[in-house]
Amino acid sequence: MTGFFYYAQNGVTIVDSIKSNNIMRKFRLYVPNSYTGQAVPLILNLHGYTSNSAQQQPYSNFMPIADSAKFLIVYPDGKAPFGQQYWNAGFGGSENDVLFMNDLIDSLDLIYNIDLNRVYSCGMSNGGIMSYYLACNLPNRIAAIASVTGSMLNVWSTCAPTRPFPVMEIHGTSDGTVPYNGDGTFVPIDSVIKKWRIHNNCTVAPATFSVPNISTSDNSTAVNYKYINGNMGATVELYKVTGGSHSWPGALPVIANTNQDFNASVEIWRFFRQYKLNQFLPGVGFSENLLKNNISVFPNPVTEKITVQGVSEIRLKVIDVVGKTIIAENSVNSVDVSMLTPGIYFLNVKSGNEQSIVKFIKN
Repeated sequence: MTGFFYYAQNGVTIVDSIKSNNIMRKFRLYVPNSYTGQAVPLILNLHGYTSNSAQQQPYSNFMPIADSAKFLIVYPDGKAPFGQQYWNAGFGGSENDVLFMNDLIDSLDLIYNIDLNRVYSCGMSNGGIMSYYLACNLPNRIAAIASVTGSMLNVWSTCAPTRPFPVMEIHGTSDGTVPYNGDGTFVPIDSVIKKWRIHNNCTVAPATFSVPNISTSDNSTAVNYKYINGNMGATVELYKVTGGSHSWPGALPVIANTNQDFNASVEIWRFFRQYKLNQFLPGVGFSENLLKNNISVFPNPVTEKITVQGVSEIRLKVIDVVGKTIIAENSVNSVDVSMLTPGIYFLNVKSGNEQSIVKFIKN
């Protein structure tokens, strides 16, 4: 990756691209000055239809939150096969945006110390729809999602991951683009919430909190519904904005009845920070341990064989990014990985009661 840099008051925005599915895909990455190499969460923030990453970054304005909470936030760009950028969240196009998100996480993790247990997705409108699509199609990489003015499509509304999945929806009742009550394309918001409440086995009756109406000129009010006690701690939340438009609460510029009683970005981070991937998929998203000083693993990246030196009586396991053991070998110091598809893997090196895990790249 090679890119351009834009400096903010408390961080830097990097404009870059990666190759995914043999296509160059663009993104913006915000890195706060508080990042010093420690393991940090990553938020995917997806723009709406006809929009782009350069608009989504200031509109949602996560940067001050990232500065204080110490996380990275990436704003990818959709493709524009028909003239307008969009996310192919099951719309039938040829763009593989699920693969792009997976490749983007992997690419960023090569350069930054991403805590793979704390990767989240949120977005506006089409970006919110894509976040639901990722919950169904990339559940082993994404810990939780939040949608602002998005929904699920009727054509894939029955999809569901095989694990509990935390979901937040923020939606205005006067949304004229993605109607709160649904239409021939979009699932009604109350039905979306019910679907995920049932999927997570949350309580039927929500805890209800009226948001103080601090802005009396925005022509809208909000109520927060929390469905709790789901399996493995997964919850579902809805911010129902009565009179709210197709807009991001708390954002500027004000679009029609943009609610100003709460900040959607603040509430999304408050929701995300509760969850880690490995609470839903034990053994997945594990952290990489440092190898002992006398152990070396080479070559890395590797094409055919990866070798370990500096320890005897070893057991080796090759694990993929979702925690599945691909290869297991005993009493050997090298593993043939030539048959693996290119990508990121982990090598578990065990000697006696000690073990280390190192990430490696298969070319």
